[in-house]
Amino acid sequence: MGAMKFTKDHEYVRVEGDVATFGITDYAQGQLGDVVFVEVPKVGASLKQGAEAAVVESVKAASEVYAPVSGEVVESNSALEASPATVNEDPEGQGWFGKIRLTNTSELDALMSEADYKAYLSTL
Repeated sequence: MGAMKFTKDHEYVRVEGDVATFGITDYAQGQLGDVVFVEVPKVGASLKQGAEAAVVESVKAASEVYAPVSGEVVESNSALEASPATVNEDPEGQGWFGKIRLTNTSELDALMSEADYKAYLSTL
């Protein structure tokens, strides 16, 4: 497993080679509450860092999920459409949203390390 990086919007990315798996963090799913719907990105879609990549709806709110990095979607976790609660149960594992083939690895430098993200959470 590659190292995880995090955004201030509570998305994570795990990079393995030139592919990045992304989703929402455990903190984000906890804030959302029970997830009832997930719209994952379409395979072949071109995503820009910071642009909307997916949608997650809970009993409390609907929320956009932003692309933590730029690239082409090479795989989507369509299983989430049938069982969105996976996002609550295992957000940083089986609850991933999509996999992106990176087009600009230097974008990773702008993301937080796990230690930095934990420190950021302590300020919220």
